[in-house]
Amino acid sequence: MFKLTSFLRLACLGMFIYCLAVPMIKADQDSQASFGGDYDDLVALFRDWRTFEHPGYLDGAPDYSAANMARQHKQLKQLEQRLAAFRIGHWPIEQQVDWHLVRAEMKGMDFNLRVLQPWVRDPAFYTSVWSEQSDTPAHEGPMHHAPVELWTFDFPLPADQETKLATELASIPPLLEQARINLTGNARDLWIAGIKNIDNQATALTELATRTGSAGPDFKRRLMEATGATREFAQWLREQAPAKTGPSGIGKQNYDWFMRNVHLVP
Repeated sequence: MFKLTSFLRLACLGMFIYCLAVPMIKADQDSQASFGGDYDDLVALFRDWRTFEHPGYLDGAPDYSAANMARQHKQLKQLEQRLAAFRIGHWPIEQQVDWHLVRAEMKGMDFNLRVLQPWVRDPAFYTSVWSEQSDTPAHEGPMHHAPVELWTFDFPLPADQETKLATELASIPPLLEQARINLTGNARDLWIAGIKNIDNQATALTELATRTGSAGPDFKRRLMEATGATREFAQWLREQAPAKTGPSGIGKQNYDWFMRNVHLVP
Protein backbone atom coordinates (compact mmCIF):
# COMPACT_ATOMS: atom_id res chain seq x y z
CA MET A 1 0.00 0.00 0.00
CA PHE A 2 0.97 3.61 -0.11
CA LYS A 3 4.01 4.06 2.11
CA LEU A 4 3.51 6.53 4.88
CA THR A 5 5.77 9.00 6.62
CA SER A 6 5.82 10.24 10.20
CA PHE A 7 5.38 13.83 11.24
CA LEU A 8 9.12 13.88 11.95
CA ARG A 9 9.76 12.90 8.36
CA LEU A 10 7.29 15.54 7.19
CA ALA A 11 9.36 18.15 9.01
CA CYS A 12 12.56 16.90 7.40
CA LEU A 13 10.97 17.13 3.98
CA GLY A 14 9.49 20.54 4.64
CA MET A 15 12.30 22.69 3.30
CA PHE A 16 12.51 20.67 0.10
CA ILE A 17 8.78 20.60 -0.47
CA TYR A 18 8.44 24.32 0.29
CA CYS A 19 9.87 25.43 -3.04
CA LEU A 20 7.66 22.91 -4.86
CA ALA A 21 4.43 23.52 -2.96
CA VAL A 22 4.35 27.31 -2.67
CA PRO A 23 3.42 27.92 -6.33
CA MET A 24 0.34 25.74 -5.81
CA ILE A 25 -0.78 27.22 -2.51
CA LYS A 26 -2.53 30.33 -3.83
CA ALA A 27 -4.53 28.39 -6.40
CA ASP A 28 -5.66 25.97 -3.72
CA GLN A 29 -6.58 28.82 -1.36
CA ASP A 30 -8.92 30.36 -3.91
CA SER A 31 -10.83 27.12 -4.38
CA GLN A 32 -11.08 25.91 -0.77
CA ALA A 33 -14.36 26.18 1.09
CA SER A 34 -14.45 28.23 4.29
CA PHE A 35 -13.59 26.12 7.31
CA GLY A 36 -12.80 27.22 10.84
CA GLY A 37 -10.30 24.44 11.45
CA ASP A 38 -6.80 25.17 12.66
CA TYR A 39 -3.55 23.25 12.58
CA ASP A 40 -4.61 21.05 15.51
CA ASP A 41 -7.61 19.98 13.44
CA LEU A 42 -5.22 19.03 10.64
CA VAL A 43 -3.21 16.93 13.10
CA ALA A 44 -6.42 15.20 14.20
CA LEU A 45 -7.37 14.53 10.58
CA PHE A 46 -3.89 13.20 9.90
CA ARG A 47 -4.28 10.70 12.75
CA ASP A 48 -7.66 9.61 11.40
CA TRP A 49 -6.09 9.24 7.97
CA ARG A 50 -3.26 7.05 9.22
CA THR A 51 -5.68 4.79 11.08
CA PHE A 52 -7.91 4.57 8.01
CA GLU A 53 -5.03 3.77 5.64
CA HIS A 54 -4.61 0.30 7.14
CA PRO A 55 -6.94 -2.08 5.29
CA GLY A 56 -7.87 -4.18 8.31
CA TYR A 57 -7.54 -7.96 8.46
CA LEU A 58 -9.04 -11.00 6.76
CA ASP A 59 -8.28 -14.42 8.23
CA GLY A 60 -5.22 -13.06 10.02
CA ALA A 61 -3.71 -11.16 7.08
CA PRO A 62 -4.18 -7.64 5.72
CA ASP A 63 -7.34 -7.49 3.63
CA TYR A 64 -6.73 -6.55 -0.02
CA SER A 65 -9.90 -8.14 -1.33
CA ALA A 66 -11.73 -6.34 -4.14
CA ALA A 67 -14.65 -5.50 -1.87
CA ASN A 68 -12.44 -4.02 0.84
CA MET A 69 -10.40 -1.97 -1.60
CA ALA A 70 -13.61 -0.56 -3.11
CA ARG A 71 -14.80 0.35 0.40
CA GLN A 72 -11.52 2.10 1.16
CA HIS A 73 -11.63 4.08 -2.07
CA LYS A 74 -15.13 5.33 -1.28
CA GLN A 75 -14.18 6.34 2.26
CA LEU A 76 -10.96 7.97 1.05
CA LYS A 77 -13.07 10.50 -0.86
CA GLN A 78 -14.68 11.53 2.42
CA LEU A 79 -11.29 12.17 4.02
CA GLU A 80 -10.18 14.16 0.99
CA GLN A 81 -13.29 16.31 1.30
CA ARG A 82 -12.48 16.99 4.95
CA LEU A 83 -8.95 18.02 3.99
CA ALA A 84 -10.11 20.23 1.13
CA ALA A 85 -12.41 22.12 3.49
CA PHE A 86 -9.49 23.66 5.38
CA ARG A 87 -8.77 27.31 4.67
CA ILE A 88 -5.02 27.59 5.09
CA GLY A 89 -4.17 30.98 3.57
CA HIS A 90 -3.47 32.56 6.97
CA TRP A 91 -1.37 29.64 8.28
CA PRO A 92 2.44 29.83 8.55
CA ILE A 93 4.10 28.44 5.43
CA GLU A 94 5.48 25.39 7.24
CA GLN A 95 1.94 24.44 8.31
CA GLN A 96 0.65 24.99 4.78
CA VAL A 97 3.39 22.64 3.59
CA ASP A 98 2.15 19.99 6.02
CA TRP A 99 -1.35 20.37 4.57
CA HIS A 100 0.06 19.76 1.08
CA LEU A 101 2.00 16.73 2.29
CA VAL A 102 -1.10 15.18 3.85
CA ARG A 103 -2.91 15.86 0.58
CA ALA A 104 -0.07 14.18 -1.33
CA GLU A 105 -0.33 11.08 0.87
CA MET A 106 -4.05 10.84 0.22
CA LYS A 107 -3.51 11.33 -3.50
CA GLY A 108 -0.88 8.60 -3.36
CA MET A 109 -3.39 6.18 -1.91
CA ASP A 110 -5.93 7.24 -4.52
CA PHE A 111 -3.33 6.51 -7.21
CA ASN A 112 -2.68 3.06 -5.78
CA LEU A 113 -6.38 2.27 -5.65
CA ARG A 114 -7.18 3.56 -9.15
CA VAL A 115 -4.03 2.85 -11.16
CA LEU A 116 -1.22 0.82 -9.61
CA GLN A 117 -3.37 -1.76 -7.78
CA PRO A 118 -0.30 -3.82 -6.82
CA TRP A 119 -2.46 -6.33 -4.93
CA VAL A 120 -4.11 -7.10 -8.30
CA ARG A 121 -1.18 -6.71 -10.71
CA ASP A 122 2.09 -7.43 -8.89
CA PRO A 123 2.96 -10.72 -7.12
CA ALA A 124 5.95 -9.02 -5.49
CA PHE A 125 3.48 -6.99 -3.43
CA TYR A 126 2.87 -10.13 -1.38
CA THR A 127 6.51 -10.48 -0.34
CA SER A 128 6.60 -10.55 3.45
CA VAL A 129 10.15 -11.46 4.51
CA TRP A 130 12.94 -8.88 4.44
CA SER A 131 16.36 -10.08 5.57
CA GLU A 132 18.14 -6.74 5.28
CA GLN A 133 17.30 -3.17 6.21
CA SER A 134 16.15 -0.97 3.34
CA ASP A 135 18.53 1.81 2.29
CA THR A 136 15.57 4.23 2.36
CA PRO A 137 13.44 5.23 5.38
CA ALA A 138 10.73 2.92 4.09
CA HIS A 139 10.81 0.12 1.52
CA GLU A 140 10.85 1.21 -2.10
CA GLY A 141 7.82 0.31 -4.16
CA PRO A 142 4.41 -0.90 -3.03
CA MET A 143 4.33 -3.36 -0.16
CA HIS A 144 1.71 -4.80 2.15
CA HIS A 145 1.01 -3.91 5.78
CA ALA A 146 2.48 -6.96 7.54
CA PRO A 147 6.18 -7.19 6.62
CA VAL A 148 8.47 -9.54 8.52
CA GLU A 149 11.67 -7.56 9.10
CA LEU A 150 14.10 -10.34 9.97
CA TRP A 151 16.98 -7.90 10.33
CA THR A 152 15.32 -6.41 13.44
CA PHE A 153 15.53 -9.69 15.40
CA ASP A 154 18.43 -10.98 17.51
CA PHE A 155 19.62 -14.57 17.08
CA PRO A 156 19.37 -16.84 18.92
CA LEU A 157 15.88 -15.52 19.55
CA PRO A 158 14.99 -14.40 23.09
CA ALA A 159 11.62 -15.74 24.21
CA ASP A 160 9.70 -12.51 23.54
CA GLN A 161 11.17 -12.14 20.05
CA GLU A 162 10.46 -15.79 19.26
CA THR A 163 6.80 -15.20 20.09
CA LYS A 164 6.72 -11.99 18.07
CA LEU A 165 8.34 -13.55 15.00
CA ALA A 166 6.07 -16.62 15.17
CA THR A 167 3.04 -14.30 15.17
CA GLU A 168 4.36 -12.40 12.14
CA LEU A 169 5.12 -15.61 10.24
CA ALA A 170 1.55 -16.79 10.88
CA SER A 171 0.21 -14.08 8.56
CA ILE A 172 2.09 -15.42 5.53
CA PRO A 173 -0.08 -18.46 4.63
CA PRO A 174 -3.45 -16.62 4.71
CA LEU A 175 -1.95 -13.66 2.84
CA LEU A 176 -0.67 -15.88 0.03
CA GLU A 177 -3.97 -17.75 -0.09
CA GLN A 178 -5.74 -14.42 -0.48
CA ALA A 179 -3.24 -13.40 -3.18
CA ARG A 180 -4.41 -16.22 -5.44
CA ILE A 181 -7.85 -14.61 -5.49
CA ASN A 182 -6.71 -10.99 -5.68
CA LEU A 183 -4.08 -11.36 -8.43
CA THR A 184 -6.27 -11.06 -11.50
CA GLY A 185 -4.09 -8.59 -13.41
CA ASN A 186 -2.36 -9.23 -16.73
CA ALA A 187 0.94 -7.35 -16.28
CA ARG A 188 3.43 -9.88 -17.60
CA ASP A 189 6.70 -8.21 -16.60
CA LEU A 190 5.50 -7.61 -13.07
CA TRP A 191 4.31 -11.19 -12.84
CA ILE A 192 7.60 -12.70 -14.01
CA ALA A 193 9.71 -10.43 -11.81
CA GLY A 194 7.48 -11.18 -8.82
CA ILE A 195 8.25 -14.88 -9.00
CA LYS A 196 11.87 -14.13 -8.11
CA ASN A 197 10.78 -12.16 -5.04
CA ILE A 198 8.72 -15.07 -3.79
CA ASP A 199 11.55 -17.53 -4.51
CA ASN A 200 13.86 -15.30 -2.47
CA GLN A 201 11.37 -15.40 0.38
CA ALA A 202 11.37 -19.19 0.32
CA THR A 203 15.17 -19.16 0.48
CA ALA A 204 15.15 -16.71 3.39
CA LEU A 205 12.68 -18.85 5.33
CA THR A 206 14.76 -21.97 4.71
CA GLU A 207 17.83 -20.16 6.02
CA LEU A 208 15.84 -18.96 9.02
CA ALA A 209 15.18 -22.58 9.97
CA THR A 210 18.94 -23.16 10.26
CA ARG A 211 19.22 -20.19 12.64
CA THR A 212 16.34 -21.19 14.90
CA GLY A 213 17.00 -24.85 15.62
CA SER A 214 16.50 -24.35 19.35
CA ALA A 215 13.14 -22.58 18.96
CA GLY A 216 9.97 -24.05 20.41
CA PRO A 217 7.44 -26.24 18.58
CA ASP A 218 4.96 -23.41 17.94
CA PHE A 219 7.62 -21.32 16.22
CA LYS A 220 8.83 -24.24 14.14
CA ARG A 221 5.27 -25.04 13.08
CA ARG A 222 4.63 -21.43 12.02
CA LEU A 223 7.91 -21.34 10.11
CA MET A 224 7.20 -24.64 8.34
CA GLU A 225 3.72 -23.44 7.33
CA ALA A 226 5.08 -20.12 6.03
CA THR A 227 7.82 -21.87 4.06
CA GLY A 228 5.42 -24.38 2.52
CA ALA A 229 2.89 -21.69 1.61
CA THR A 230 5.62 -19.61 -0.02
CA ARG A 231 6.90 -22.48 -2.14
CA GLU A 232 3.37 -23.42 -3.21
CA PHE A 233 2.63 -19.81 -4.11
CA ALA A 234 5.78 -19.57 -6.23
CA GLN A 235 4.73 -22.70 -8.09
CA TRP A 236 1.24 -21.27 -8.62
CA LEU A 237 2.75 -18.10 -10.06
CA ARG A 238 4.81 -20.16 -12.51
CA GLU A 239 1.72 -22.06 -13.61
CA GLN A 240 -0.19 -18.83 -14.24
CA ALA A 241 2.68 -17.01 -15.97
CA PRO A 242 2.05 -18.22 -19.57
CA ALA A 243 -1.41 -16.60 -19.51
CA LYS A 244 0.00 -13.18 -18.55
CA THR A 245 0.51 -11.23 -21.77
CA GLY A 246 -0.30 -7.59 -21.00
CA PRO A 247 1.88 -4.52 -20.45
CA SER A 248 3.08 -3.49 -16.99
CA GLY A 249 3.42 0.25 -17.58
CA ILE A 250 0.84 2.80 -16.41
CA GLY A 251 1.09 5.30 -19.28
CA LYS A 252 2.30 8.88 -19.56
CA GLN A 253 -0.96 10.48 -18.44
CA ASN A 254 -1.07 8.51 -15.20
CA TYR A 255 2.62 9.18 -14.56
CA ASP A 256 2.12 12.92 -15.07
CA TRP A 257 -0.81 12.90 -12.64
CA PHE A 258 1.31 11.10 -10.06
CA MET A 259 4.17 13.58 -10.36
CA ARG A 260 1.89 16.60 -9.98
CA ASN A 261 -0.34 15.28 -7.19
CA VAL A 262 1.89 12.96 -5.19
CA HIS A 263 5.44 14.18 -5.82
CA LEU A 264 4.22 17.79 -5.87
CA VAL A 265 6.08 18.77 -9.03
CA PRO A 266 4.28 21.83 -10.52
